[in-house]
Order: sequence, then C-alpha cells, then structure tokens
Amino acid sequence: MNKKMVAFAAGVLVVLGGGYAAYDYFVGNHVTIQEAIPAAAPAQSGTSVAASELDGVWSIRPDSKVYVSVTTSKETVNFEGSSVQGSWTVNTSDFSQMKVEAKLQIDSLQSGNAQRDNHVQGEKFLNAAQYPEAVFTLQDFANFPQEWKEGERVSFDMNGTLTVKGISKDVTFKSEAMYNQGVISMEGSAVVTFDDFGMQNPHTVLLDSQNDVTVQLRL
Repeated sequence: MNKKMVAFAAGVLVVLGGGYAAYDYFVGNHVTIQEAIPAAAPAQSGTSVAASELDGVWSIRPDSKVYVSVTTSKETVNFEGSSVQGSWTVNTSDFSQMKVEAKLQIDSLQSGNAQRDNHVQGEKFLNAAQYPEAVFTLQDFANFPQEWKEGERVSFDMNGTLTVKGISKDVTFKSEAMYNQGVISMEGSAVVTFDDFGMQNPHTVLLDSQNDVTVQLRL
C-alpha cells in the first residue's frame, strides 16, 4: 500500500510538473533583448566627430532588431522582429532636412512560441496578411546633440509617426546613439497601447496583460 501510494504521488508530481512546463512554454518569455550599443566605451573614445563623418544617408544594417514587449501577470514577454529596413538622412547643419523611415515585416516577429506568434500575427491582432509592415517616419528630433565624440553615447528624442494595421499614431522614441569606427548604433524606446492600433488587450482567463506595449529599437 505504501509503495503504491508513493508511486501514485510520484505520478501526480510528474503530471503536475509536465503541466506547468507546458503552461510556462505557452505563456512565458523566451526572447532576450539584445543591446546595440556596447556597455563599455571603446578604447578610442573621446575624439570629436566631424560633421562630414555624420552627414549623409545611413542604411539600417540587416542585423538590426525591433522588440515588442507585453507585460502579463506572469512576466514580460518579448517579441523579436528581425526583418528591419530603412534609412536615416543626417544633416547636422540643418535639422529640418533630417529624414528617417524604418519598416518592420510583421511576419518576422517571433517570441519562441509558434502558436502564440501565429495568434499575434493573425487577423484578430496584427493581421500580417493584410498589413505586412509596420512603418515609422520621422517628424523631428528634440535635444539632438550639437557635438558627437567617437565611442560616446548621446541622447535625444525622436518624434514621429508609427503606422500599424493602417492606423497612424504619433510617438516619441527616447533614444541613445553612438558613433564608432564608421557605424552609428542606436537604441530607442516608446510606449503605445493596444487601443492605439485598434486591438483589444489579449488577456485570458488564466493570464492578465497590461494595456501598455513597449516598442524598443536596436539599430
């Protein structure tokens, strides 16, 4: 009897453990946000950067990412968008001539759970079939730095329009950038809501979700 009871209890624990593992897979986070700007300053930091090194048209590199994060009652779940294209026209003598346009392919968003990704990309939410791209276009910069130095961070606000599902919303990306050895690395963050783009909060019976959605650029 005791052996049977021990075996039964062990079986229950295995079932419960397997059930939690499945729950954790379907609702948990599986994506770590990668940084674009190195945490430690490069060795050659501090040299002033001439305007001639910055001015011109910069293309977004293929390894750039956009992250979309939703906080639930369990944890924050990140979606990584790996198909980002666009350009930044820099004109340090006339900020009104600055231009930025970036596009994210919605079907590249992934959270490490294919079922969840298909749901988010489906008709009820992002509807990637009808609206395959999310687009950001620049309106203007605020606090754009007059001076850049090699390997040092600068901060500014990037004001623009984010269009998702054919709906446009004014947003501000709180941004940092670094120029280092001919490359500009940039990170930015903005908060929008499901309501902004005509979507309902995807909460479930077992899981609550905050209405705020954080969009993070790693370019």
